[in-house]
Order: sequence, then structure tokens, then C-alpha cells
Amino acid sequence: MSDDTVTPLNSGIENSAASTTDIAQLMEENRRLQEELDSERKSDRKAVRKFRQESDLKPYQAELIRMQQYLERSGMRMVILFEGRDAAGKGGTIRRVTRYMNEKHYRVVALGKPSVEERTQWFFQRYVRQFPRGGEVVLFDRSWYNRAMVEPVFGFCTDDEYANFMRGVTGFEKDLVRQGTILVKLYFSVTREEQAKRFERRKSDPLRQWKLSEVDVQAQERWDDFTNVKYEMLRRTHTTHAPWTIIRSNNKHLARLNAIKVILNSVPYERLNNELNFVPDPEVVVSGARELEMMEAQRLQMGKFKD
Repeated sequence: MSDDTVTPLNSGIENSAASTTDIAQLMEENRRLQEELDSERKSDRKAVRKFRQESDLKPYQAELIRMQQYLERSGMRMVILFEGRDAAGKGGTIRRVTRYMNEKHYRVVALGKPSVEERTQWFFQRYVRQFPRGGEVVLFDRSWYNRAMVEPVFGFCTDDEYANFMRGVTGFEKDLVRQGTILVKLYFSVTREEQAKRFERRKSDPLRQWKLSEVDVQAQERWDDFTNVKYEMLRRTHTTHAPWTIIRSNNKHLARLNAIKVILNSVPYERLNNELNFVPDPEVVVSGARELEMMEAQRLQMGKFKD
């Protein structure tokens, strides 16, 4: 027998090893493809869910257009305040409220730090400068209530400035409403755990990193401080002429839907579609008075507040 016809004794072992390697590679490739497929399916389900949620909002967004037309015809003025902790969902709700509204008849106002000149003026002056004309809606993404929440927690105002604000704000709002402005005060309430999750997403998502500020970084550390000033704000500024409405906002979609319902219910316009359900979900929408009761009960039971 010639050398070329001799089979090496170890050839079967080598072939077996190669076969095992190929199987392992195939299994790893299959695992990777399955992960990609699962990710695509998850992404598809998320896209479908988001599409359905946005579709659910559309009939109510049409009502907002009808409401806006009523304000234009009647010449009435409307101010909506969006307050709450960082990452509570204020901005996303504002975008859903205004998405289809006539841009000529609404404005979103998000004021930054006051200028040197503004610091010498009456505190409410720079907000009054932004107030609506007849037939217009102004939505404040944070408002004069910065002085009741953020400023005292971070030391951006003195104790006297805080005390003066708390004494004067109810009279200011009473006069605003007495002279015909529709005032809606919304406070978006998110749990500590959910806020932490949203901050983590801001850190890891390049499209959301711009939202993360130094104040955000300290928000979790100062949770109890914010809860205490929230309680004082509700206790002293929830009034019959300018009540607070609390929006539970862990579920962003339900918060947006119910906030829109609250806004629509505050204006006596003729409904576009009477078959829609305009009643807010009591699990999502809570009156300021009821929120105070629950916070006081929690304080008695636990010795501290939860949001």
C-alpha cells in the first residue's frame, strides 16, 4: 500500500474535534440570532403599544382643538400650570396637549433663571408678562411655584422671600381668576423608584442626556425635602378658587390621558364627541384636598412623607 492511501490514526479524532467546534459555533450563532429576533419582536410590540396609546389620545386631542376654538370665540384666557418633581412627565404631557392645537393661540412658557433686573422686580412680574391675551392658552412648564418647591430646597431664595410668596400667592391667583382667567394647576406625582428609573434612562440614552441637570442628580438625595415643601404648598395654596389637581404619573400614558380630561373639564365648551368618556380615572387623578389627607395619614403612620 502506498503512503497516499494510508489514513493517519488520529484523523478521526481531528474530524471529531472540528465537528464539535462547528456545532458550538452554530449554536452560538443561533443564540445570537434568537436574541436579535427577540429584540425585534420586543421592539415591534413596544411600537404597536405606543401606536395604540397615541391613537387613544387622538379623540381627546380633537376635543382640545374644539376647546381652543371656544376660547378664541369667547375671548376667554386660560393658564395651565404643570408642576411636579423632575422626570414626573410634565414635558411629555405638554407635548401631547399641544400637538394638534392652533399654534397661533397657545404658548408654552418655561422660564429660566431670573435676570439681574428681574430679581429687583415684583416676584410675579416676569410671569404676568407671559400671561395670555383673550382667546389664548398659556402652558407653564414650571411656574411661579418654583418659589414654593425648587428654590427653598436648594437655597435659591431666602426664608423671607419664601414666606412672602406663600402669603401672597393665593390672593394673586384669586384676583387672576376673579378677572376671568381659567386657571388649572396640575401637580404630577411620581414615586421615588420610578423617578430613579427615569434618571438612569436619561444617563444611558444619548437622546435624553440633555435633560439631566445638576438639580436632577440631587433630586433623589433631597426626596424628603421636596416632599415636605410639596405638603406645605398644597396645604397653603389649595383653595376653592384655584385648587390643585394631582396626576399620578408612574404610567405616562394614563397621566397624559387623564391630564387632558382635567383640562377639557375646566372649560364650558360644547363637546365634539359626547360619547367619549370625560371622567378622570380616580386611580390617576386625585384632588389636592385628598392628597393632603393621604400625606397627613402617612406622616402619622410612618413619621415621614411619601410622594
